Amino acid sequence: MEVDPTRMCELLVGLPAVNVLGVDDERGDEAVVVHIESRSSRPGCAGCGTPARVKDRPPVELVDLPCFGRPARLVWHKHRWCCPDRDCSAGSWTGEDPRIALAGAAMTDAAGRWVCEQVGRAGRTVAEVARELGCDWHTVNDAVIAYGTPLVDDPARIGEVDALGLDETLFCRQGRWRTQQWCTSIVDVSAGHTQLLDVVPGRSAAGPSGWLEARPGEWRQAIRFGVLDLSGPYRRPSTTHSITSPRWPIRSISSSWPTRSSTSADVACRSRPSATAATRTTRCIERGGC
Repeated sequence: MEVDPTRMCELLVGLPAVNVLGVDDERGDEAVVVHIESRSSRPGCAGCGTPARVKDRPPVELVDLPCFGRPARLVWHKHRWCCPDRDCSAGSWTGEDPRIALAGAAMTDAAGRWVCEQVGRAGRTVAEVARELGCDWHTVNDAVIAYGTPLVDDPARIGEVDALGLDETLFCRQGRWRTQQWCTSIVDVSAGHTQLLDVVPGRSAAGPSGWLEARPGEWRQAIRFGVLDLSGPYRRPSTTHSITSPRWPIRSISSSWPTRSSTSADVACRSRPSATAATRTTRCIERGGC
């Protein structure tokens, strides 16, 4: 058990190689403010190699994870270094430590990863997370974009897909006249799960077609059937060059299921009610014929 007060503070902060300078508990916004500085080694000047000296320590306030039920702020007193050699043109520079926070971020690294998981995996709204942290909406949203973009762009994020679903969603109403802006959700509706793969703008054929074109041919060949509504634009991505030959025959299946023996496409739609709930009639597309 740790009994040293300084070390206990460092453990509570949860950051490596930092000195806890103090805790401010008298701010009017009820936030706990922790002041820290890095215990980094003295760097050498990039221009001449001379050991640098500290010019000043500008404080940078960052949104941190809540502390004992209260909003928390981490004030990082960064080291601004300069070269002591007056003949050197290197000037001054500010030390960075991505373990504390990314360069230019308004939130600590730990808090940024946490809000990305809360919004992306737990499905919480940005506004809800912002209220819990005691910060504004844009701070949380910027962190979700910064930490979530590498995850979305990871080529390994989308695995093999056996069944693909397309559906339109009213994204927002924009401008003075509240013009409807639509998007298309591309969903993996394979047996046993339903997972959103991506969202593309609009409800035309261009978005899904471009998305499918960007996927490898082997990946497209592995899709056995799809689920989509009766709109013409959604039919084109699945019957044109976006899907490699042989093309998928289209079959309309109404909400009153036929009495004849079911094809695998019928079974696919019937076993995925969440994928067909948007409309009472769906198109099921199956490779090799329905």
